[in-house]
Amino acid sequence: MSSKKGGGDDEPSKEAKEKAEHLKRSIEKIKGQRLKYSRDRRKRAAELEMKLQNDDYEQDDKRQIQIQHFLDESHSLRNQRAAKQKIKASDFKIVKIIGKGAFGEVRIVRHKDNAKVFAMKTMLKKMMIAKNQLGHIVAERDLMSDADNPWLVKLYFAFQDATYLYLVMEYCGGGDLMGLLIKKDILSESHTRFYMSELAAAINYVHDLGYVHRDLKPDNVLISNEGHIRLSDFGLAKSFQSSNDKQLENWQQFVATLKQGDIQKMKDEDAKMQDQPQRKNGKREKVDRKKLYSTVGTPDYIAIEVLYQKGYDKKVDWWSMGVIMFECLVGYAPFHANDPLATCRKIVRYERYFKIPADVKLTKQAVDLMKALVCPAHRRIGWDKIKAHPWFKKVNWNDLKSHKPPFVPKLKNEVDATYFDEIEEEQDIEEVDENVKQSGYSTAADEQNRVWGYTFNRNDAQGFRDYAKKANQALANVQQKKKQDAIKNGDQ
Repeated sequence: MSSKKGGGDDEPSKEAKEKAEHLKRSIEKIKGQRLKYSRDRRKRAAELEMKLQNDDYEQDDKRQIQIQHFLDESHSLRNQRAAKQKIKASDFKIVKIIGKGAFGEVRIVRHKDNAKVFAMKTMLKKMMIAKNQLGHIVAERDLMSDADNPWLVKLYFAFQDATYLYLVMEYCGGGDLMGLLIKKDILSESHTRFYMSELAAAINYVHDLGYVHRDLKPDNVLISNEGHIRLSDFGLAKSFQSSNDKQLENWQQFVATLKQGDIQKMKDEDAKMQDQPQRKNGKREKVDRKKLYSTVGTPDYIAIEVLYQKGYDKKVDWWSMGVIMFECLVGYAPFHANDPLATCRKIVRYERYFKIPADVKLTKQAVDLMKALVCPAHRRIGWDKIKAHPWFKKVNWNDLKSHKPPFVPKLKNEVDATYFDEIEEEQDIEEVDENVKQSGYSTAADEQNRVWGYTFNRNDAQGFRDYAKKANQALANVQQKKKQDAIKNGDQ
């Protein structure tokens, strides 16, 4: 064994470095926030002083301005105090479980104090640490905490206890796009255009944040209570490892080992087939989507360049959108097969399988857009050209919410789970040890259960955004007043 120069025994452990880095970030954040709040408060006070000295205001108006200022300051301080309160699982009442994955479950919950309804995602820490999957949930938490956009699921809280990691998000009562496709089978072009325009806006926002989603599929496109989409499940975002990455490596290895003889063999197999499994005599055959819905780890929506391991960028998400668009309009995923490796083979030779059945009538613009998305990366169009495409001609990109949703969930109440399947609960989050430091790790027996810097509170983050916005506006008003005074004095 080789020893490190300078004495390996003095080298801090990875855990110690992680803890030190987290403490450093926490101190910098707290100090920065306090300094920022102090500056912002002084700016607001300066703006108030200028208003009170303005002779254009009557005495009663000045008194009203003073009252409003102090009310706003009091409200801001209350929000700050509320944001600093520790959030824990027992603050929420469980209503119903609506989703289950490899490492966690999703429940409808209601906050016990304010009665607000959320969706709570819980992940078993011990299992995620053992499987080296913490990167999955940390990536999701990081992206969602940065995001503030109408097309992404909004994260309100992230916290932990000795047993679980928690993400508390907005509840979307309309289910997801796959559920809608199971019910409708095929969507019209106008309805598909509605969902694809909002999905494109969501994808572009993720890219603007510096992330690549990498796991776009109908299951991850949620439908809000108002009928608009919310993109979710960001565990594969960017380059973080996740439970699907190992499977992805297997698919990549399969494609990498394909030889010319294998390609010829696949062609011979295709020649023996009448046509694609989804078609009969060139026509579309109805697919049982309920079977596909339960399939985990299928590569149906993965871009061709991902399988070839030659490097890829954000364009992979536009390929996935093209495949989803095809599924909405045609009724099945074009590359689906019972065997994931068979799906990879279809993606590698996508031109043979990405075809419109004879009995499915689509406009030339729709077909052109799909072909501009599901194609080699160097030919694939991006956000700007997607917006300018003729198929989206009637879309108001500046106000997508002005378009009427084709489907609005009919919910009996705010916790109605009609659009979700019945799922049996496995995790018992009501029987957990909540004795955990939100900034670090469990104070219970298992000290390995630590995820540094995981905690997030939307109220805290939004509070400082509001302060910054008000402060900037106050400063702009002061500068504008100075300019007006200078002009007035110049005229005299």
